[in-house]
Amino acid sequence: MTFIVKGDGTEVTARIEFESAQLRNRVAKDHGAVEGLQHTLERLDEEVSKVVNAGSAVPEFVVTREFDAPRELVFKAWTERERLAAWWGPKGFKIRVAKLDLRPGGIFHYSMTTPAGDEWWGRFVYREISPPERLVYVNSFSNAEGGMTCAPMMPTFPLETLSTITFTEQNGRTTVTLRSTPMNATEDEILSFQGMHDSMQQGWGGTLDQLSAYLAQVSRT
Repeated sequence: MTFIVKGDGTEVTARIEFESAQLRNRVAKDHGAVEGLQHTLERLDEEVSKVVNAGSAVPEFVVTREFDAPRELVFKAWTERERLAAWWGPKGFKIRVAKLDLRPGGIFHYSMTTPAGDEWWGRFVYREISPPERLVYVNSFSNAEGGMTCAPMMPTFPLETLSTITFTEQNGRTTVTLRSTPMNATEDEILSFQGMHDSMQQGWGGTLDQLSAYLAQVSRT
């Protein structure tokens, strides 16, 4: 096990030596060793996050969902323009993708039309893209030009949140875990973020329902 400091985090690498390549391949294929270790590290990440957040004034929002689809397909659904347009956003909203520049520093810029006909804009600014395992981006509400704006439903919601999405696969099924924390937030914004957790769980539940339906549809074709 090696531990390397990377920015504010720590990269953990596990290496296991086998007597032969045949034995290694059998353990990896028949027993799901790679996926099992990945799940173990995910649980470690969750426990470490609990400790970190217990001593921090910045709350973390977490949502997890398992999909009956391979990881490569789920990752593509999060990173390809046509696929995002098919499922992204709250239920009942019409989504239009204005721009997708998938690279560190690139932007995903989109509009959402509410059932009442109001138009909202949002954007991701990508920080890390590690197919098919991990996405990190800064999420904000936006205007039509791509500039950052306040949330239309709550002006005290943080202007920026840091989102980290991990994708793990076991037996052909993929678990997606999203973690989100406020960035450069005031005390009032942090309290607003924390107070929105229940609403965010409901909103993400609907969005991930749409992703599940999309994956089921494309898996049949």
